[in-house]
Amino acid sequence: MSITTIEISKDYLHFGAAHFTIFSATERENLHGHNFFVDARFTSPVGADGLAFDYNIAKNALKKLCDELDEQVLLATGSPHLRIEHDGDYIVALFAGERIPFLSRDVTLLALANITVEQLAAWFVQQLHENDALTSVPITHAEIRVSSGPGQWASANWSAVQS
Repeated sequence: MSITTIEISKDYLHFGAAHFTIFSATERENLHGHNFFVDARFTSPVGADGLAFDYNIAKNALKKLCDELDEQVLLATGSPHLRIEHDGDYIVALFAGERIPFLSRDVTLLALANITVEQLAAWFVQQLHENDALTSVPITHAEIRVSSGPGQWASANWSAVQS
């Protein structure tokens, strides 16, 4: 049996989002945005039919996740320095005495310690690892990379023994 790595890098695997990185209890970046890009590598045995798995499953899962984050303000609910409150139609980020309101429809709350490419790569891995359609195919290893600009990537991995 041979093992292969399938690389998925499509123009549509991107999202535009606003965020601020938190550096300490009193220091953060100003709110700004990036055009984030995502790519993936999946390691899998090659079946008798010459295929590892249906790549559309991975492409569709990645596209759906990118679409969920597109045109959103991303806020980290796991930061010890950021508090999130709901106030009617608003989500309010509280940081170091600042009250930063956003319309709820414009915000995606992520259970992360910070909104960084490192944390976003890990978030993508976790979401894919919980995707039943993807975990039903014989993937033994996955690497997801997220970029916030040219030449600046972070990656996260998962390995699994498929039955």
